[in-house]
Amino acid sequence: MTLSPLNQRRWRNFTANRRAYWSLIVFLVLFGVSLFAEVLANDKPILIRYKGEFYTPIIKFYPETAFGGDFQTEAVYRDAEVACLIRTGGAELCLDDPDDATQQALTGSIDGQPVTPGWMVWPLIPYSFNTVNDIGGSAPSAPDARHLLGTDDTARDVLARVIYGFRLSVAFALIVTLTTSLIGILAGAVQGYFGGLTDLLFQRLIELWGSTPSLYIIIIVGAIWQMDFWLLVILMTLFGWTALVGVVRAEFLRARNFEYVRAARALGVSDWVIMFRHVLPNAMVATLTMLPFIVTGTISSLAALDFLGFGLPSSAPSLGELTLQAKQNLQAPWLAFTAFSVFAIMLSLLVFIFEGVRDAFDPRKTFQ
Repeated sequence: MTLSPLNQRRWRNFTANRRAYWSLIVFLVLFGVSLFAEVLANDKPILIRYKGEFYTPIIKFYPETAFGGDFQTEAVYRDAEVACLIRTGGAELCLDDPDDATQQALTGSIDGQPVTPGWMVWPLIPYSFNTVNDIGGSAPSAPDARHLLGTDDTARDVLARVIYGFRLSVAFALIVTLTTSLIGILAGAVQGYFGGLTDLLFQRLIELWGSTPSLYIIIIVGAIWQMDFWLLVILMTLFGWTALVGVVRAEFLRARNFEYVRAARALGVSDWVIMFRHVLPNAMVATLTMLPFIVTGTISSLAALDFLGFGLPSSAPSLGELTLQAKQNLQAPWLAFTAFSVFAIMLSLLVFIFEGVRDAFDPRKTFQ
């Protein structure tokens, strides 16, 4: 698809801002990697070959009986017996002595019977965000060759939780920013364009809604229902949509009496076409100026709620929960360093990107 001349100019302006351009590349790489967190960090193999057939545990449920075990529950692939069953093709000796069975399988037979050896392809990080590891000591444990960023106070791998937590925080912020922006822009456009009684009623509504103690409402809702990702998105959207209303309203109030708006009205153009095709593009610069604050504020709000215990469940891979663990385990400085570094890098990249987007949409700025 070919970009219009206007969008080509915007893209040139954005790429001319080297800080924003390289921040976008770095952020897309990090976020793209986190989208494949299940492939990168998981306590289930990516691929298994057992008796000549292939299995994909990361996307499909397999009971232990599928590999010659005794239980109908999902196979625990890190268990020595299950690993032995897969490598030896379901040898019964695995249930008694998995180490001996594995050693015999290397010779091509077990107790004189030929076997079809199997294998497992593990992720680079063989732990998921909720995997409790046997670290052979007290938790949290310091970084080592097995756990590059150490473990938290429940022996879960910090690097795995950071990868999943980064994806969760960015996805949450982008979804909330999109929904709040759509509602806020629509409300501000209606207020500013029509003015009069419509503007007055909307302003009183926003004043009442803005004075609502959002933290108390979230605490009450969390006490009634189990808090999850989408419920928190809805609550954050309900209390965050007013952020853009004032900016958009001011731009529409300023532009509603411009000559081109009057000319469009005289030609019979509908109000909604004038609002969103002619007036809104002129209001986008001021709108985009606010987006970095909304995105970073949403991430910070999610982390704060998780830190206080009113956000996502403690089992969720939350960066706010990691920050809480850093506070509760001052003897483990790697937790605080990891949490600070992730927040600093993530928020800095997002701010630089949106600064470049804002300048690209500003018709008064042209980069050479």
